[in-house]
Amino acid sequence: MATINWMEEVLKRKDEFIKDLQGLLQIKSVLDEENASEDAPLGQGIKDALQYVLDLGEKNGFSSKNVDNLAGHIEIGQGKELIGVLGHVDVVPEGDGWSVDPYSGIVKDGKIYARGSSDDKGPTMAAYYGMKIIKELGLPLSKRVRLIIGTDEESNWRCVDHYFTQEEMPTTGFVPDADFPIIFAEKGIADYDIVQPIHKQDASASYQLVSFQSGRRYNMVPDFAKATIKVQEAPTKLIEDYLGYLKEVMLEGEANIEDGELFFSLIGKSAHGAEPRHGKNAGVLLAQYLQKLELDEEGQKYMLTVSAFHNKSRGEVFGIEYEDEDSGELTINVGVMSYSREAGGRIGLNMRYPVTFDIEEGRKKIEETLHSKGLQLENFSDSKPTYVKKDDPLIKTLQKVYEEQTGEKADLLAIGGGTYARALDHGVAFGALFPGREDVMHQKDEYAIVDDLLLATAIYAQAIYELAK
Repeated sequence: MATINWMEEVLKRKDEFIKDLQGLLQIKSVLDEENASEDAPLGQGIKDALQYVLDLGEKNGFSSKNVDNLAGHIEIGQGKELIGVLGHVDVVPEGDGWSVDPYSGIVKDGKIYARGSSDDKGPTMAAYYGMKIIKELGLPLSKRVRLIIGTDEESNWRCVDHYFTQEEMPTTGFVPDADFPIIFAEKGIADYDIVQPIHKQDASASYQLVSFQSGRRYNMVPDFAKATIKVQEAPTKLIEDYLGYLKEVMLEGEANIEDGELFFSLIGKSAHGAEPRHGKNAGVLLAQYLQKLELDEEGQKYMLTVSAFHNKSRGEVFGIEYEDEDSGELTINVGVMSYSREAGGRIGLNMRYPVTFDIEEGRKKIEETLHSKGLQLENFSDSKPTYVKKDDPLIKTLQKVYEEQTGEKADLLAIGGGTYARALDHGVAFGALFPGREDVMHQKDEYAIVDDLLLATAIYAQAIYELAK
């Protein structure tokens, strides 16, 4: 059989690929539990995005299945063994400050802009087109190949959890939702809350913390924070002082007073929670300033708890710093902060821990630290690390394909991000962000480079064929 020029096949379908991807990007598929229904358990936008991909598959002659509007798949090939490719069509909220419509899929200067273009609609479409090319070329397969479409990857993974109670687990597979070349190890991910119950209110303090709020997701560095403080007298100097602090940290924000209450806001820089150092945590930076005021006892305690994480994202706060050779350092992101005089304080943390870290021991130390400060640990959830040996046949196949398509060496990576690879019994994350490219996932003006998506499509087409032929 003649050698297939995978890139040539991709380029023949370039316009069609862009058009199909734009259709998917134009669906606002953000989790919407407020308007969820039995028919659309995660909201209408997410249901529409899932159905869009399933319909596309059916139109092109794939068999498809919708699993209770939480996940679905499209399939080609035959045989006992199953190759799984797991992508997702849900996206994080668009946030503010975009220079283009976040749901337009506009192409300019060789880039396609939209929330989800790089995470993960673009790469999912690339994997779909890889399968489509194999089908259209009529290549014989001895295994089945399934593109499994998730809808809750950015939150609680209800999609794959439910899917795998109904459907078979693939023999092996990959996830197009991270970096090239190949991610063979992913850190464990634990989410948990620090809770500060309210004991007593001190009405005599000059400054009383009324409310504090920052962040929407555990896995994002929050880019906005606001606080309300009740004051005994109008402190004009304090407003000047705060504006000076903003200058010092080179960030924007506001302070004003109304009816005996001071309002503070701070604009930070969002980033993925897997590496808190890539962002500027608005909540922690606002707390860093407010903890210097003489607040009421409960408010002061909350501000000190939050600001303890300033420049400390490696577990130092709990004495659990840890690093291993294969997967790197333990990291902690302060993702969600809320305080009110009625409800008390809550801090939502997202921790990524190395594959050899003892999570039970770590949890014990966290609890002890909090207990000693009169705080509580709640809602501890843990997703175990995933790891495939470097000499595994899956790794060897993907390395060969990547090197043939790019001419570059296929190094193996370990990450703090959590991909669907951990939902597979045997699988790795494989692309679609190429080395040296800017990672704009979860950020404003998210984009994917069109040529990179096309190259990823060629890589996925060959990889799927090599694994399933």
